[in-house]
Amino acid sequence: MRISFLRSFSLLAAAWMGAFSGSAWSQEFPTGQTISIIVGFVAGGASDASARLIAKELANNLGQSVVVENKPGAGSMLAAQQVANAKADGTVLMLGSIGPMAVIPHLMKLSFDPLVDLAPITMGVIFPNVLVVPASLNVTTFAEFVALAKKNPGKLTYAATGIGSASHLAGELLGQRAGVDIVNIQYKGGSAAMIDLIGGRIDAYYSTPSSAAPHIQSKKLVALATTGLTRPELLPDLPTVAESGYPEFNAVNWYSYVAPGKTPAPILERWNTEFVKVLNTPSVRDTLLALGLTPQPMSRQESAAYMAKESAIWKAVIKERNIKIE
Repeated sequence: MRISFLRSFSLLAAAWMGAFSGSAWSQEFPTGQTISIIVGFVAGGASDASARLIAKELANNLGQSVVVENKPGAGSMLAAQQVANAKADGTVLMLGSIGPMAVIPHLMKLSFDPLVDLAPITMGVIFPNVLVVPASLNVTTFAEFVALAKKNPGKLTYAATGIGSASHLAGELLGQRAGVDIVNIQYKGGSAAMIDLIGGRIDAYYSTPSSAAPHIQSKKLVALATTGLTRPELLPDLPTVAESGYPEFNAVNWYSYVAPGKTPAPILERWNTEFVKVLNTPSVRDTLLALGLTPQPMSRQESAAYMAKESAIWKAVIKERNIKIE
């Protein structure tokens, strides 16, 4: 089965890249034009902060305007559809994420295929979420949280920033591995979820490390575990879920950069060069790491393979958990 999965990833990645590398028409890089990076999340979160940091550095390097446009809604699918339908000349790009690129296509029928109609440029950052609860819940460890959930099936709640988001999938994966029933409450953005969490109106949230850190330090929230296989640099003393009794538990978030699917290969390669240069800039890397985001610049081929692998993994979880959009 492992060999079959790996072969599927390779074939899908090769097919994905082949669709764009043999473009029959060419077009010059959009020098001197305003570049838009569409972000499918509200302003103020980690996605927005990382995109604006990258956009600023790109603008400095290219000597042209690079702007971030927030278009939240439908788990970032509104943003994905806008970019899929945009003119394929390199002027409109998107901050891709796990939801629209690897999860939502398995949950509902779409008018477009993100793995075909959006062309990979590079991966941007990878980071785990942090399971946090309000101090009023009176639990201090991950084991206590699981025990409380088992004693109260269907009574505890956790926030997620959209169906198919990393925060949603982490909760589904915990339900699968620990056999707990915790009710998911959907929010449009992390800021609103955090307000309700601190206020005790929800019981848990798989937050980004940067958003959770100040509230952990102020004792308003209690951090129980992180969802990746390794501890984030921002919270090195916090154990992972895998360390806490559920080996191989891994539900990380990631941001990539993509363009309309028919964008000519030379333009995509130029954008890859520019994004990789920015992601490898020491000051940018240091800022991203301080936000709890680990830079992961890749080639277009590597990016395609990574997203195809994530798509296959979460497709299996969605099927097993019978996850549906009501």
